[in-house]
Amino acid sequence: QRHLVESGGCLLQPGGSLTLSCAASVFSFFDYAITWYRQAPGNERELFAAITAVGGITNYADSVEGRFTISKDNAGNTVSLQMNSLLPEDTAVYYCNAANSYIYGMEYWGKGTLVTVSS
Repeated sequence: QRHLVESGGCLLQPGGSLTLSCAASVFSFFDYAITWYRQAPGNERELFAAITAVGGITNYADSVEGRFTISKDNAGNTVSLQMNSLLPEDTAVYYCNAANSYIYGMEYWGKGTLVTVSS
């Protein structure tokens, strides 16, 4: 049973916009900080966006600051990643991670969703 599922990946042109979703089953997002990672072919996995469990404080890598927005819907048990002004270098498999803010080591990973930005 997959506890965390990403969706929304697709092929699109540079300059386009896309929203990815991360949905949880089995557990509630309420106590979890959510982090988005991505991994491009031949590269290491990169942490680029995060939102805290308490307060919904967001942080972004310089590479996506101002273009990407992460938001968390505790009631709906989903996290969204709005991506604007996409670039070819945004091409990657995008992963969602949920880490419990009160229990060390309790975390879940999704299997990823592919985003390809190409003309």
